[in-house]
Amino acid sequence: MLSFRTELENPVVEKEILDLEKKIKLYRDGKIDEEKFRSLRLVRGVYGQRQPGVQMVRIKLPFGKLNVKQLLKIADISDEYSTGMLHLTTRQDIQVHFVSLDKTPELWAKLAEDDVTIREACGNTVRNVTASSSAGIDPEEPFDVSPYAYEAFRFFLRNPICQELGRKFKISFSSSDKDSAYSFIHDVGLIPKIKFENGNEIRGFKIVVGGGLGAQPFHAFLAHEFLHEDFVIPFIEGVIRVFDRYGERKNRNRARLKFLTDKIGSEEFLMLVEAERSALKEKIYKIDRNILPMPSFPENSNISSVDFEDKKEYEKWIKTNVFEQKQKGFYAVQIKILLGNISTGKARLLAQLIKDLAADDLRITVNQGFLVRFLKKDALPFFYIELKKLGLAEPGFDSTLDITACPGTDTCNLGISDSTSISAELERVMHAEYPDLIYNNDIKIKISGCMNSCGQHGIANIGFHGSSIKNGKRVLPALQLMLGGGSFGNGIGRFSERIIKIPSRRVPDALRIILDDYKDNSMEGEYFNNYYDRKGKIYFNHLLKHLSDLTNLKETDYIDWGDNEQFSTAVGTGECAGVIIDLVATLLYESQEKLEWAEDSLINKAFADSIYHSYSVFVSAAKALLLTKDVSPTTLHGIINEFQNHFNNEPSFNFKSDFKEITMQINQNEPSKEFAEKYFKQAGDFLRTALAYRNIRPISSKKEKILAAV
Repeated sequence: MLSFRTELENPVVEKEILDLEKKIKLYRDGKIDEEKFRSLRLVRGVYGQRQPGVQMVRIKLPFGKLNVKQLLKIADISDEYSTGMLHLTTRQDIQVHFVSLDKTPELWAKLAEDDVTIREACGNTVRNVTASSSAGIDPEEPFDVSPYAYEAFRFFLRNPICQELGRKFKISFSSSDKDSAYSFIHDVGLIPKIKFENGNEIRGFKIVVGGGLGAQPFHAFLAHEFLHEDFVIPFIEGVIRVFDRYGERKNRNRARLKFLTDKIGSEEFLMLVEAERSALKEKIYKIDRNILPMPSFPENSNISSVDFEDKKEYEKWIKTNVFEQKQKGFYAVQIKILLGNISTGKARLLAQLIKDLAADDLRITVNQGFLVRFLKKDALPFFYIELKKLGLAEPGFDSTLDITACPGTDTCNLGISDSTSISAELERVMHAEYPDLIYNNDIKIKISGCMNSCGQHGIANIGFHGSSIKNGKRVLPALQLMLGGGSFGNGIGRFSERIIKIPSRRVPDALRIILDDYKDNSMEGEYFNNYYDRKGKIYFNHLLKHLSDLTNLKETDYIDWGDNEQFSTAVGTGECAGVIIDLVATLLYESQEKLEWAEDSLINKAFADSIYHSYSVFVSAAKALLLTKDVSPTTLHGIINEFQNHFNNEPSFNFKSDFKEITMQINQNEPSKEFAEKYFKQAGDFLRTALAYRNIRPISSKKEKILAAV
């Protein structure tokens, strides 16, 4: 069993927190420019908000798992540094908003006391590893994927290969073929499989690669029908290394893995992944299936008898929000959290209720709710009554009436029009006019504030994303309607299609028309997507076309939901990924820092890490010098090739062999002590020559000592 110690007891974490504090001071003093500082804070989970001067802090919770103590700590953090609200995300994180930048190191330190991190929750990194919230208790699962998701999180956190990717990288683990973690929209999606050889059970995963949502969604392609569990993390490492080297770096709109795999094709991509095998940190990575501690249970559950004011409501709740676990006699409760927003007061009371009656193992769901595990059947009535007191016993979890929505224009720079207030209004309409939809799990409604699909509208049966419509000299808020998306299970899904753009104030009417038409004209037992396919995109465009007519607008049409002022588009710079810094001196200074990391890793016998840091020294310094010739390659692979073309014959460098051959040794050698030392020396020699070429001295005595040593 792994020995758990707090993040704060980890000297690396302590150093990172102190480093963040130092960099904030340098930024305040004008010694780090805005763009560079943005990339520094993003990788530390600090994200700029729409409102100037405040930050959103994203708390990274692998596969949405947290215990009561951690939930209470996060509630305390929100009260002290934020607004007393928590926002649950579709990637199973928790976000707190309106945080002062200067307080973020202190906030991080307090979270670390309870094994919670914000490291790599944003930026061009491996984002939070997600998984089915039912993992470990799912009656249909071949085995519990939780340890695998945790091991992936642990392996890639702070891993040198994924600190400065071209864009973000997302991994998901589904618990069964139902694929409730939506593998097909991820850079790497995994679905558990079992096969038998000579009577022995062998675990593995179906793996799909290169999926993604956003303005141009891509369906992940099949990489392995069955990959043995020991090779899963090495395979993902190979994928990330290829993405890092060949992925787009200049045009961030085409920098996700999906564009690379589409450009070179799946076969060529997998060949490149295989070519990374010799350089991998681990050729075989055995998952510790017992790495996660068993959840604790209350010793004595004193359950009071309850009287129901409305037993029918309780029965609805049981039917839609509760299921029996694979562990017979235990039940899981799914809690619907409107728009993923819960106050710290309610979170504390919920935490106490879990402590008294359930396992100390809470999961955030991908539809922005909570899943409570291991309740006894006789505890369910009391649990329901207590949830009802908190306003958390609404039936219809993951039903049509459970809308998923990102924060949109509430806080996000990229939000175009409202996604939260309109979601609340649509839920109100459906509760009042279509109450039976709490039993419908076929139609999923998802809303995003922009086309980037943080609310996952791209895979919704009925989806909307924020937009605007120009009418003369005025602009009104609008939502783009999307229909027909969804998951079919086992790594297969499809994306919704654009139908029509509608003024935001008319969207409730659009939803009424769609639902009424489906009710009146669908065949017996016909699923919504089948109905959509039968009728076709043009049918729905004509059905709703009158709602896009701008000849009869009212003044209220120019005011967005949740607002009282005239709408105006105010889209800022997105921070879903880092930024690219093309300042020569800055890149060379960064190269010195990377050489220092390479040395530290060498001293600590982390040879694979040292080698990758040394590789980064070559690439970063080469990029800096290419900029002096107005050459700006779009990939790291391109940097290596272009430096070879422009500098290989420069007398200043005097390569014994060519630059490309030296740099690409990373792909041809085992991560041994001997190669790490040799490669580190070569990187130091190269950087020293690059600095001399630009007449730049090292910026610190420690770095000067390193360069002198090599």
